[in-house]
Amino acid sequence: MKAALCTHYGPPEELEVKDVPSPRPGKGQVAITVRACGVNFPDVLLIQDKYQFKPALPFAPGGEIAGIVKEAGEGVTNPKPGDAVIASIAMVDSPRKRSLTPRCIAMPEGLDFAVASSFLSPMARRGTHSGIAPF
Repeated sequence: MKAALCTHYGPPEELEVKDVPSPRPGKGQVAITVRACGVNFPDVLLIQDKYQFKPALPFAPGGEIAGIVKEAGEGVTNPKPGDAVIASIAMVDSPRKRSLTPRCIAMPEGLDFAVASSFLSPMARRGTHSGIAPF
């Protein structure tokens, strides 16, 4: 799979897209083919080494994703492979864990992936979006 990685501190245009091994979901997790990733102001600070905590390099910035469930791990009955989802992931995670999450919700039908990836942002959670329910 491809991942946008911060391999050194600098501006967003210096993120590197690299091939990394595809992760497999564990118990209670799903693997998601990421179609869009929300990148917010804290992410821009992180990649420039201007945030409160300093993640080890390399890391994949971004805390919200939208995509299609590729595979479900043990014990997961919903969502199912092929379902469109919005997920909240650790703000900074290793590239291999980037597309694994136990925290996802159904993506409303007809919603664009880029828009959906911003739904779980703290900046977007001001009561403007409703009717989104967890699986």
